[in-house]
Amino acid sequence: MNSKIIMLGTGNGGTMDLYNTCFVIQNEVGNFLVDTGGSIEILRRLEKSNIDYKTINNIFISHSHTDHILGLFWFFKRISRFVMCGQITERINIYCNEVVCEAIKGVAKYILPDKLMNAIYSKVDFIILNDKDTYNINGIDYEFFDIQAKGTKQFGFECKLNDKRLVFLGDETLNPIMYDKVKGADYVMHEAFCLDSEENIFHAYEKNHSTAKSASEVMNKLDVKNLILYHTEDTHGIERKKLYTNEGQENFDGKVIVPEDLEVIDII
Repeated sequence: MNSKIIMLGTGNGGTMDLYNTCFVIQNEVGNFLVDTGGSIEILRRLEKSNIDYKTINNIFISHSHTDHILGLFWFFKRISRFVMCGQITERINIYCNEVVCEAIKGVAKYILPDKLMNAIYSKVDFIILNDKDTYNINGIDYEFFDIQAKGTKQFGFECKLNDKRLVFLGDETLNPIMYDKVKGADYVMHEAFCLDSEENIFHAYEKNHSTAKSASEVMNKLDVKNLILYHTEDTHGIERKKLYTNEGQENFDGKVIVPEDLEVIDII
């Protein structure tokens, strides 16, 4: 079963020229949406990627920050009318930890009508994740795990795509107690808030984030083969990909991938 990653957005929570980091893992069975960004732009990104939002039945929200969760409410608003008229019949699974679930339900009651949310809740199942829970989604086994974040509670996951071990680490610097979880992975998805030379401008470390250099150095020590860097700032425009790739590659023996918004990553 051939799988690929479609990066709907690659920016951090404060970007304007990049959409907030979220992506789809796609195969012939279906589309698995990971995070939703912070606005209605999530619907445009899905459209640009030729993904019908009405067919998405599995969504993972890694944590409750605005740039990961708020797009979900626009998704709810758009699909509610199809639910109410009977055009969406399949269950929609939302995988998240209990903090995220509370945030979704708490915010929804203030910003979306009860009628709309009652329709949504009639079709949505919240799958509350515990550390090391495993679920089969579109034919792929995902092990979800608590990344032991210093900030809000946050989960990542591990899976095999095209027989390659992929680990997604959310958007915090990897906690050292999790190093064994990552060691030797074929692909690791890790945030890189800014370039190391600009840490004094963007203050990645005080926000529990990494630079391209610091993330690459750690992943290199853990014998990771391919490193995907995302969740960056957006001040460098068309030079961003080159600058982040170069800084990462200087400190990493494998391949560094710095995707653009809407870029497709083939797992090979």
